Amino acid sequence: MTQSSPIFLPGKTCLIIAGPTAVGKTAYAVQLAKYFNTQIISADSRQCYKELNIGVAKPDAAELNAIPHYFINSHSIHDEVNAAVFESYALQQLQKIFLKNDVAVMVGGTGLYIKAFCEGIDPIPAVDVNIRNNIFAGYETGGITWLQQQVEDKDPVYFSQGEMHNPQRLMRALEVKLSTGKSIVTYQTKEKKQREFNIVKIGLELPREALYNRINQRADVMMKEGLEGEVKRLIPLRNLNALQTVGYRELFDYFEGLITVERAVELIKQNTRHYAKRQLTWFKKDAAWKWINPQYPLEALLAYISLGKAPC
Repeated sequence: MTQSSPIFLPGKTCLIIAGPTAVGKTAYAVQLAKYFNTQIISADSRQCYKELNIGVAKPDAAELNAIPHYFINSHSIHDEVNAAVFESYALQQLQKIFLKNDVAVMVGGTGLYIKAFCEGIDPIPAVDVNIRNNIFAGYETGGITWLQQQVEDKDPVYFSQGEMHNPQRLMRALEVKLSTGKSIVTYQTKEKKQREFNIVKIGLELPREALYNRINQRADVMMKEGLEGEVKRLIPLRNLNALQTVGYRELFDYFEGLITVERAVELIKQNTRHYAKRQLTWFKKDAAWKWINPQYPLEALLAYISLGKAPC
């Protein structure tokens, strides 16, 4: 960690642990929550779905039993969940935590959700369901290249500054544009909302080779734990937006006979590595994050944060 003046935290404080997938966020957040005898709010856009388990790397039973977690198994894949929904949900749960604790912990890798929690997000009008279905049908046929071309044509504002390699973000931008006539960018908050609590951003980072090894190993473990069976049970629901995610898309292609299971696993690893790179790019845009190795001693981090008490 780069040394600088300690961060003093009077009053209520939310400690946010973020970083790329597979870096070790959950374990570190659990340590922090145990130390402060508090609870955790997940900031993961897929772990909230109760129908998804192995493929979204939810905290294990021991971790969930040790510390209460919010936004884990809180929604169904049939629900509409987005950054605005998360902002409202997280602030409500935070208020409950602060009734008994001065400190809360948030952990996750969904940068847009964390940004919405910290800075607010403008509400977006309802999207036409038929437009959404037509966009997904186009994506099914033409893939991400089709999505990118459509966004470039229909919403050049988003195309010039948005995330162009994430199909969920592209579909969201396109459906908003076609439903409202306005770019999704126009709904993004230009002025940050002032929160009535302190926020400390702690990012976990590993050397690239070490992180990629962890990603590859985790994919193999997921397959041994039954990811193939989990995805097979979800085939009837594969068109839902919640299932357009790494670890599921690749195995859906396998079940359709488009690729072998070995190739599906290779693609899961490759696409997860790409996702991790995008996550880091997102978070590194914000200089407020303090980056540490997940092996960084918790006691040293507590001393750095400084909440007016000696570390255990």
